[in-house]
Amino acid sequence: MAITGRIAVVTGSTSGIGLGIAEALAAQGASVVLNGFGDPTAIEAIRTRIARTYGVDVAFNPADLSDPQQTRSMIADAETRFGRLDILVNNAGVQFVSPLEDFPTERWNTIIALNLSAVFHATAAALPGMKHRGFGRIVNIASTHGLVASPDKGAYVAAKHGVIGLTRVTALETAAHDITANAICPGWVLTPLVQAQIDALAEREKLTGEEARRRLLAEKQPSLDFATPAQIGELASFLCSDAATQIRGAAITIDGGWTAQ
Repeated sequence: MAITGRIAVVTGSTSGIGLGIAEALAAQGASVVLNGFGDPTAIEAIRTRIARTYGVDVAFNPADLSDPQQTRSMIADAETRFGRLDILVNNAGVQFVSPLEDFPTERWNTIIALNLSAVFHATAAALPGMKHRGFGRIVNIASTHGLVASPDKGAYVAAKHGVIGLTRVTALETAAHDITANAICPGWVLTPLVQAQIDALAEREKLTGEEARRRLLAEKQPSLDFATPAQIGELASFLCSDAATQIRGAAITIDGGWTAQ
């Protein structure tokens, strides 16, 4: 499954799922371009730690992916620095919860721009080089909400459904090349953001941390356990390997049975 020597860009990779994917790719020998927001000192510590731990080259690009030009420039910068781009993982995303009639227009626009349009712009920028070199792996982080819906998440559900559709189009357009495009659809994943939701629920409802965790999971995820960023990273690494060459246009769930119901 080794992807030693490959060059990868992972968006939204300074924490959570994206960081788990970046670490998994680095562990398999890929050099990685990190991207995301956060404290510059903390990001530099992450970059340095991954590089030292796995002996690969790790760069950071602060592109704001809600801006199409910055998104495309990030891809161009990676190709300039490393000479090529082999792997693109579109992970960056944001969420906002509101009934449709109250959904703020600016929030809708931001979610569509970052969760869907950025996937298009990064993919469109990466494909010419991948086709020229005859190799590419594109992994889009969708969601269970790319397959099913939940109330009050209109923009997020619309964007993630769009990501799966765009993934399938990309797979078809690259079917005659050694370029694959697939989507990963996580359910509940234990990230710092989700842990904050657990802590808030526990405080609000006077629950223990374990009770709050179980209540959050029980609503959707039959396994009553979280997926982890590391597990999603391992799945992404597999999709980038030669073993996954004929997996194309798939939307693979890692959701504890959420979408099996």
